[in-house]
Amino acid sequence: MPDTAAPRIDWVDYAKGFCIILVVMMHSTLGVEAAFGKEGWTHAFVEFAKPFRMPDFFLISGLFLARVIDRNWREYSDKKVIHFAYFYILWLSIQIAVKSPLYINDPSLILHHYLFAFIQPFGTMWFIYLLPIFFIVTKLARRVPAIVIFFLAAGLEIAPIETGWVLIDEFAARYVYFFLGYRAARHIFIIAKWAQEHAGLALAGLALWALVNGFAVMAGISELPGISLALGLIGAVAVVALSALLAKLRLMSFLRYAGQNSIVIYLAFFLPMAATRTFFLKTDLISNIGTITLIVTAMGVIFPLILHALVKRSRTGLFLFERPDWARLRTRKLQSAGTYG
Repeated sequence: MPDTAAPRIDWVDYAKGFCIILVVMMHSTLGVEAAFGKEGWTHAFVEFAKPFRMPDFFLISGLFLARVIDRNWREYSDKKVIHFAYFYILWLSIQIAVKSPLYINDPSLILHHYLFAFIQPFGTMWFIYLLPIFFIVTKLARRVPAIVIFFLAAGLEIAPIETGWVLIDEFAARYVYFFLGYRAARHIFIIAKWAQEHAGLALAGLALWALVNGFAVMAGISELPGISLALGLIGAVAVVALSALLAKLRLMSFLRYAGQNSIVIYLAFFLPMAATRTFFLKTDLISNIGTITLIVTAMGVIFPLILHALVKRSRTGLFLFERPDWARLRTRKLQSAGTYG
């Protein structure tokens, strides 16, 4: 959800689009398989993407942080904390309201789950819950040598930290990628440019990476300490290179559009995903689990984009995807969706 003026960069949008679709596919696949009690053909692809799916998302999230990190705390907090807090609270409320019929026998559970979600992120919302924490920690530690932060963050990722608390566990597992996106941004852009200028070598490297990543997943070693970090870093670089190539060749432009609106998809995909899954569960219209998952994934991506387009066109419900002035620390004109924050 962009909040400062800066030119868009095609390959970044491709990378974000690629990752958000993988996220929706993961949730769709696991949800459909749990509902039907068996796996589909998309399961293998979801497992293949697991080592790099979220690492690349966090890497890209830190990519433009250098542009704002030295601003005063009031302005920084408005852009990097309150911005995400607004959407978390809003869409948490929407999700709780949608799921409230499930608690008809004990309405007090609705309030319990709502309040508990402020210390334990609710469902799919943990990503935008965690981002403001990353922004705050990074600004507080900006005077600490980068190499120190990197090794500390890498150590947290390698350590088997599993407390059951999302904030602790995901911070330990993901912060290293976010920090590298911030501090190694210049090198990441160099990699993207190199891939565009050396397409043949880049494609060969991507093929080799796919073989290594696939082998690690099939061998059951992709989540071992150290290996998971290596696969996450290499996979994030691979997505950058692939996105750079797609951007140069102008292929699969729907990925770029999805990336431009990745937070829209992330916030709103849960409802069409659940509704489509329920429809197939009750109708037995299609028996192939993989095909059902693919349709559920498509609805999870397409419906939020349609909803967003309708909201922008009608100018009704803009608060769903654009932060209003009253939710800002300082009043200023809303920026267009064609910017990065």
